[in-house]
Amino acid sequence: MSLVCSAGFPDTVNAAEADLTAPEVEVLGTYETGVGTSDSASEGRVTARRVETRPALRPGEVLEYIPGVIISQHSGDGKANQYYLRGFNLDHGTDISINVAGMPVNMPTHAHGQGYADLNFLIPELVSGIDYRKGPYYAEVGDFSAAGAAYIEYANSLPYTIGSVTLGEHDYKRGLLAGSPSLAGGTLLYGIEMVGQNGPWDNPEKFGKINTVLRYSRGDKADGFNVTGMAYSAHWDSTDQIPQRAVNSGLIDRFGAIDPTDGGASSRYSLSYEQHHDFGGGRAMIDAYAIRSNLTLYSNFTFFLDDPVNGDQFEQHESRTVLGMHPRVEFYNKLAGLDNIFKVGLQVRRDDIDPVALYHTVAQAIIGTTREDTVTETSVGVYVEDTLHVTEKFRTIVGVRGDQYNFDVNSNIPQNSGKADASIVSPKLSLIFGPWAKTEYFINYGYGFHSNDARGTTITVDPSDGVTPAQKVDPLVRSKGAEVGVRTEVIPHVESSLALWQLRLDSELLFTGDAGTTEPSRPSKRTGVEWTNHYKPYSWLLVDFDFSASKARFTDTDPVGNFIPGSLDKVLSLGLTVDSIGPWFGMLQYRYFGPRPLIEDDSVRSQSTQITNLRVGYKIDPKWRVHMDVYNLFDRKDSDVDYFYASQLKGEAAPVDDIHFHPVEPRTLRFTLTGYF
Repeated sequence: MSLVCSAGFPDTVNAAEADLTAPEVEVLGTYETGVGTSDSASEGRVTARRVETRPALRPGEVLEYIPGVIISQHSGDGKANQYYLRGFNLDHGTDISINVAGMPVNMPTHAHGQGYADLNFLIPELVSGIDYRKGPYYAEVGDFSAAGAAYIEYANSLPYTIGSVTLGEHDYKRGLLAGSPSLAGGTLLYGIEMVGQNGPWDNPEKFGKINTVLRYSRGDKADGFNVTGMAYSAHWDSTDQIPQRAVNSGLIDRFGAIDPTDGGASSRYSLSYEQHHDFGGGRAMIDAYAIRSNLTLYSNFTFFLDDPVNGDQFEQHESRTVLGMHPRVEFYNKLAGLDNIFKVGLQVRRDDIDPVALYHTVAQAIIGTTREDTVTETSVGVYVEDTLHVTEKFRTIVGVRGDQYNFDVNSNIPQNSGKADASIVSPKLSLIFGPWAKTEYFINYGYGFHSNDARGTTITVDPSDGVTPAQKVDPLVRSKGAEVGVRTEVIPHVESSLALWQLRLDSELLFTGDAGTTEPSRPSKRTGVEWTNHYKPYSWLLVDFDFSASKARFTDTDPVGNFIPGSLDKVLSLGLTVDSIGPWFGMLQYRYFGPRPLIEDDSVRSQSTQITNLRVGYKIDPKWRVHMDVYNLFDRKDSDVDYFYASQLKGEAAPVDDIHFHPVEPRTLRFTLTGYF
């Protein structure tokens, strides 16, 4: 009997293992598919070819190939995206774990929100694949993964040297040069990207970024390593969400700004090391990384509510150093005569943040300090997982992870300084049945968690006045999920999966509009269904259809209501990809996410958002091709995000409760010329 394992996460069995090979994976268009290659109905892998074909307005939109994921924005292009998945508005990453090239992207105790995950340093042309899993069922995934997890891998080598130039409306320009020459018995991968644009905003964005990757690798799938350096820097002026009443009155238009001095700057520098080695009866792997990041962000969400004279602009600032490693080992053996895979791993991470601060500003000039802290946060996670093939048609996966967190906060307000620690144990269980008639069945159950901001674990007084008592938060918040699903290929040329899921959180993390950050809230429960389909009727055509529906509610009793603000209930995506009709290629992508409650009693709701993007390309010859991307093809006047809270405009006598929205960008054209050498 051969062992069947997850097809694509970092800890999967290598096909080179004798007698322990997974079933052959069919590449259906540009997805890796195949019954018998995953541990749940909501797990999968997106190939590099699929990433290449999609018109993406922002780098983070590569995650929209994960069924049910929506990416949007509520500020400048240098800021982390908004993420939506499984009935969550995940803000900038509260409960979706993202990893790039073996390094975590989510940042705990962040100046602008817990779990902040900025993907603007990503270069899509270097992506070799995206592995995703949803729910807290996987032992190797820890913090921020209650809704799901995505592992974005970079290639060690490219088949060609790539040179690309893109020009578009709103002064958009992008240049890319990437290649992978041989060097000293290995391969040197490089990528250099430069981007600039003003956007459609009345207050020009003046966005600019430079992004570089340098990776040296040697070896093969059985034994090898790589060392990767990345450097990213960006700056921008931002148009944040605006009040609906300001547009209705004619004070500004949809692309106007109340405070034109909002903006920011961000940088990220990293060095990472990955190594894998097959040995008799097993495989050993390690990731190690060092990250240095900085963010300075100026925002004004309430305008003149708190300070009628100077305004409410604030600066969120942080400088951070992250050190971490993830060694793990797999053993392929027999247990009571049954094929077995045993995994054990260690995840260690230390964040030194000096400072993480909040200042009161006017036109980006500091006029007061709300709080300024130095934080050290250390986490250690240990996990074990065992996959046992009980019969040819039934396997079990039993796992458990334990996590220990230590927080050390040194605040400019002495009463808010202190230390805290917490630990949590998260068991996991999966049962996989089949396949029968090209159909496999899954039952998944597990516990997970997300961490809270370290400053909340030691707080005693409100930093805005230094007097009002403040309540501490739980350092680690439990999540509990369950899922039943099916994956089938019984219909020729079609792969379809269906998952019914439930997820409970002991405390919801919600975006607070007047504070510009996420805060712990009430316990919650979500239930939902996901239906994913890939259909390849012809060699040149791939049809994708994904549908997700969910119900999200607070579970405690509160007279304000039990709807979760920002939680989306329906997501639909339809894609048509033409791989090649002679020299022509292209893609049409439609995505819909439905109305969301904006307040707990559901008395105020957003509108739905519908976006259609188009790519049309032509291969001039084997070395040159050109394509046109059209974003928001039908020029819809929808919102990327909506919030409901109180703000006060200049001249208003009192605060006004209102919808605040960030519009989707209007129909936008970009043209790209690419050469392959």
